[in-house]
This record gives sequence, structure tokens and C-alpha cells, in this order.
Amino acid sequence: MRTRPTAAGPLTGFTIGVTACRRADEQIELLERKGATVLHGPAIQTHPLIAEAELAEATRAVVADPPEYTLLSTGIGVRAWFEAAESLDLAEGLLDALARSKVIVRGPKAHGAAVTNGLEVHWQAPNGWASEMLDHLAAVGVAGARVAVQLDGASGAPLAKAVGEIGAVPVAVPVYEWTMPSDTTAAERLVEAMIDGRVDGVTFTARPQVENLATIAERMGVLDGLLAALAGPVVAVCVGPVCASGITDLGLPEPVQPERFRLGSMVLSVADTFRALGRELTLAGIDVRLQGRAVVLPGDVAAGGASTTVLLTDKERFVLDVLAERPGVVWSKDDLLARVWDGAESDPHVVEVTVGRLRQRLGPAGVGIETVIRRGYRLTDR
Repeated sequence: MRTRPTAAGPLTGFTIGVTACRRADEQIELLERKGATVLHGPAIQTHPLIAEAELAEATRAVVADPPEYTLLSTGIGVRAWFEAAESLDLAEGLLDALARSKVIVRGPKAHGAAVTNGLEVHWQAPNGWASEMLDHLAAVGVAGARVAVQLDGASGAPLAKAVGEIGAVPVAVPVYEWTMPSDTTAAERLVEAMIDGRVDGVTFTARPQVENLATIAERMGVLDGLLAALAGPVVAVCVGPVCASGITDLGLPEPVQPERFRLGSMVLSVADTFRALGRELTLAGIDVRLQGRAVVLPGDVAAGGASTTVLLTDKERFVLDVLAERPGVVWSKDDLLARVWDGAESDPHVVEVTVGRLRQRLGPAGVGIETVIRRGYRLTDR
């Protein structure tokens, strides 16, 4: 029996997929501290452009002719821009040039990076949308104005083009670019696990992660399966509304989002969401808690014993989940074969073996999985 004689965290028993590459280690550590099993399938790759001539040229242009407005899209972009300026011996000049402009930021990360580098923020987009920055510029009137645009990693510089379309003169500042990972093997494994029901939730910290994961699934020929997973059993969690729009644009339900668009807040939202998905159940007079693949069994209160967490296999978990849908109702072996094995097995002995192992793992609580002769199995609280 695989057990953990400690209090379960809110994510114990649940598997969470992570699609990020940047700060992925930090995110994974935060999730694991709350008990999650993490499957990392990066669906994006970030390429810094600090050494590229185009960034150096744009920085010199901004220093030589300070803009009237500066649009800052991302925290990583702001920090990388100042690092590049430092390497070019232009850090003081860049700070002076941007300080003369009205600084407009897309969200809290860009705001924090701007302030950290000594800039005063004139306006922040309330919902973190680039379109809101454009609407603000259009409202104040920027025809003919010089606007520095720190780009995000999207190809084609759409934000700079849009600034030009409202009559301003954009100075595009490319700091990094996003691409599909050079090796998509890990992302493919994540897609397969989501479709197979081995992943309970998946996190996204940038819209391109959503788009790339869908592209990878399409290349694999399983896009419909991925969308079905995200529409049902797999909980999608996005760091903010721009990222979340990638989910809804696929025709999927609104994903979970934190109130504050930060990594730590997103992890707390994951924990709160799955804490609410846990279920309390009484088996053979013993109160237990079901959390994904984990069953939390109470310790001996009189002896001061800690609770014990039993980790189930996927099939054991699915059998218990089905039985727990309607405690007291008998499920036939054929019903369990159809629900748990989805037609891949037809031998009722497979069900008998799985139920037997499940009873053993649950110890005294396993008596609560009752055999009803010639009919099947049910859960009982006695």
C-alpha cells in the first residue's frame, strides 16, 4: 500500500500539467508544496534578443529622440530591455528618455518592472489588454506622436502596427520572441495524459501556450480529444484574461483565473479550486476524504495519530469515483467496465482484481466496498 502518514495538502492526489517554460521550476515547486503531482509539458520557448542588432538600434533611436509615449507590455520585456541598455552603455540614457514620456503599461508585471527601473507609470490597462492601451492612446489623441512600443514575444509586431494605424509614429522595441519548443515530446506527453484522464488540471501563463498546445494536438491528430478534455474533466487555469482568451477563443468554457494576475495567485487559485473538488465519504463507519488519486484516512484520534494518505492507481481511483457517485447503488461489473475501461476490457475478472486491490489499500475502510452477489458492487457506510 502506498501511503503518506502526514496531513494531505489541498492538491494531494491531483496531477497538474504545467505548460510554461519561463519560471516553470518556480511554479512546479509551488504546486508540489501543496501536494500536487506535476507533469511538465512546455508548449512555448522564449528567446531573448538582447544581443540582436534590431534591439540595439531601437534603443539608440529612443535615446536619441525620446518618445512622447512609451507602451510597456510585459515585466520580462522591461527588465530585458534595461539589461540590454546596460550592455550597450545606454542605461542612463534610456531611463532619461523614457522618464520624459508618458509611460503606459499593460498589467501589474510591467508596472512593477517599470517602477523598479525608476519609471513613473502614467496609466495602466485595467484588465491587462493591449487593446486597452490602444484605446487609451486613441482617446487622448496621439496623431503624429512618437510612441516607443516594447513588444511581447508575438511574431509580426501587431502592437506596433496597431499604434501606427491610430496615427502615431511607432518605434518597435523587440526584446524577446516566443516560438514553438524545438522539442515537443514533453508537450505531446501532456496532451496524451490530459486526453487519457491522467491529468486533473493544467496551467497557462501566456496565451501562446494555449495556442501552441492546440497546434501540437492538431499535429498529433487528437485536437478534438484535447478540446473535449479541457471542456470537461481537465480544469484549465490561466494567469490572467489575455491568457484566458486563448481558451475561450477555442470555444471552451471560461477558465479559472486569479483575482491578481500573478504566478503565486494563480497557484492559490489552483489549490482553492481542487480543495473544493474533494469529497467527504463514510466507508464502513470511517470518515474519509477523496482527493483525486488520494484517499485521506483518519488517524487514531485517541492516540494522537496523524491521518494517512493512500495513493491509488488510475483505475482504482476511477472505480472508487464511479461507486462514490451514488453510494448505496449497485454497479454491475459490466457497468464498471464500460465506465472505467471505456470498452478496452471485456473480462469482468479485471474489475474483481481492481476492487480487491482497492479494498486492501483502504484498510478497514475497504470493508465499505460491498459485494452484492450476482449483481456487482456498492459503497456502504456501515
